[in-house]
Amino acid sequence: MVHPLTPLLAPRSIAVIGASADPSRIGGVALDHLRREGFPGSVYPVHPERHEVLGYRCYASIEALPEVPDVAVIALRAPSVLPMLERCAALGVPAAVVYAAGFAEAGAQGAALQSALQAFAQRTGMKISGPNCLGSANIGARAYTTFAGVFRDAPSESGAGRIGILTQSGNVCTALYELLRRMNVGVSHFVNTGNEAAIEFSDYLEYLADDPQTQCVVGYVEQLRDGQRFVRAALEFAAQDKLLVIYKAGETVKGSEAVRSHTAALAGDLSLYRAVFRQLNVVEAEDFTQMADLAWLSGFSRRSGGTRLAVVSVSGAMGAVLADRLTLAGLELPDLPAEVQQALRANIPDYGMVANPVDITGNVVNASAAVRAIMEELAATPALDVVVVNAPGYLLDRMADVLIDVSRKSGRLFVVVDTGSAGARTRLITGGVPVFDDFGRAVRALAPYCRWLAQAPSTRRWAELRKTLDSDASSGRGPVAEPIEGRDEHQIKRWLAGFGVPAVQEAVATDADAAALAAQRIGFPVALKVLSADIAHKTEVGGVRLGLTDAQQVRAAFRDIMASIREKAPLATVSGALVQKQSRGAVELIVGVTVDPVFGQALTVGLGGVLTELYKDVTHRLLPVDDALADEMLRELRAFPLLDGFRGAPKADIRAACRAIAGIAAAAHAQRTAIAQIEVNPLHVLAEGVIVIDALVLAAADGNTTEERR
Repeated sequence: MVHPLTPLLAPRSIAVIGASADPSRIGGVALDHLRREGFPGSVYPVHPERHEVLGYRCYASIEALPEVPDVAVIALRAPSVLPMLERCAALGVPAAVVYAAGFAEAGAQGAALQSALQAFAQRTGMKISGPNCLGSANIGARAYTTFAGVFRDAPSESGAGRIGILTQSGNVCTALYELLRRMNVGVSHFVNTGNEAAIEFSDYLEYLADDPQTQCVVGYVEQLRDGQRFVRAALEFAAQDKLLVIYKAGETVKGSEAVRSHTAALAGDLSLYRAVFRQLNVVEAEDFTQMADLAWLSGFSRRSGGTRLAVVSVSGAMGAVLADRLTLAGLELPDLPAEVQQALRANIPDYGMVANPVDITGNVVNASAAVRAIMEELAATPALDVVVVNAPGYLLDRMADVLIDVSRKSGRLFVVVDTGSAGARTRLITGGVPVFDDFGRAVRALAPYCRWLAQAPSTRRWAELRKTLDSDASSGRGPVAEPIEGRDEHQIKRWLAGFGVPAVQEAVATDADAAALAAQRIGFPVALKVLSADIAHKTEVGGVRLGLTDAQQVRAAFRDIMASIREKAPLATVSGALVQKQSRGAVELIVGVTVDPVFGQALTVGLGGVLTELYKDVTHRLLPVDDALADEMLRELRAFPLLDGFRGAPKADIRAACRAIAGIAAAAHAQRTAIAQIEVNPLHVLAEGVIVIDALVLAAADGNTTEERR
């Protein structure tokens, strides 16, 4: 099946409207690229006053072309763009590239032009890149629709590479291309998305996921407009074991809307983007050099991968420095198994180290048989994923053949850090062993790359979970959504209980005596809370009393609460009061689901209770979330030791907490069209079991109000 963007990104014929005979002008650059690179398809310059442009026959109008081109490059000013697109559409041109600025980035008048362009694209179905873009280049097809001059300046490519460049900035696109070419890394596609009036970043990403030539994409994102499409494209990258590296620009913008729950405050834009990238196994880069290094590193074959590394050095000091840097970057340097250490010791002097890092000493390098035995042992052990070797250049020259041969035969990734000037550097790289010339640069590439390798199974498992949930929903096997709007706290807890999320022992009381009787049945101490679907923030209207230890206190508290409500919330409909057993010795968590405008439903888990906003110790995932993902989330929290028996305290029931978190996620998904938020705060995690103390649901119809349902 032909991809919808094929005419745009892999055209067989190209028209350049506004063609120029000057190869330095916008209307001439693409034509110059096509001529120099030898595009095998048809090229049609269009200009009303020329008969020939840069060796190509020129046509007076788009209507005069001998065939309908796959793509029309519009090198005209903004006001002339839409009339020309209409003429192209009348001929049946399927795709266009619009260079012109002066659209949404240029004030109200430009925004109106862009709105008209969007409406045109929706009406006609034409695939329009831009406006305000550099265009694209398909290197393998030698198809250039870009006016980027970098293709004249950077080292040329003999054929298609394996790296796709996809950016929302033209300058970033050219910077990445030049950087990759200076490193002799081949590029398959160069795509600048511009204003994305008709084609969004993720549309291009889907195309590159399907492109067999592209094995890695480096991208620059300021804003994703279609989060669900991005998720689908990123999961396709994961399914095909393709590396996706993104530089996300911009800081969190909360806006001026009132925050109505802790969860909404904690699930900020940038933090959620980062969580989504981790969940989808998208590597978030820190700078362009790191992006290029990661793209380069992804081209080296490996049998498997993960975060367990061995460091091999001829210097104990250099090995220690490298080990420190790798460990601080979040990688593991496990002690090697005793049998591996024993085998290594047979070839390493007593003054060398064998535990990890491994100091083979300079003398060993003179014995090639010993070096081979050491490397083969490290390549064979299942206790490792990657082996990092550091030695001065002249010693690496002696080790090069062994490293290449062992890496090739074992399939294990060996990485070299050459702090000298090894003559065998090129031979190592072409032989499948990447070589870095700097500790810092090596670590900054290896750390995220190894985490990407380790995360792959988890991302694939989440993709299967998502697929199963979608299949159940479409077939009617999933939970049936119930009416949720207008429920009070007690009703919300009963609803959550249906998803396996138990609530604290509690009872509804409609008068003071009933509250006292309920407290006696439940057992003191108890808490008393006003029960109303209309009251936001019970404590602010005097609607909560804690630590009640006898019936007299409960009766008095009930009367005080009702008097306070009559004074401070006289219009609220009150159902009575909720009498709750007070829980002790628990770890408090917050578990909430919000609907992000980009990605949809997202789960937040963190340290709960009164410390929630103080410490902001939270982690996020897109739904669905099961027990295993919930366990991952809990272990990411800085406060996880509190659940795991910190300083001799009893261990909390982590498995029960995971079941409850997954249950809350399932409840939110069952009501995905009806609710804007669910929040449980706190969820008490006990030594055995969990209980919901307080719960909130905000209906979707209330999404733009300040009302909370507790």
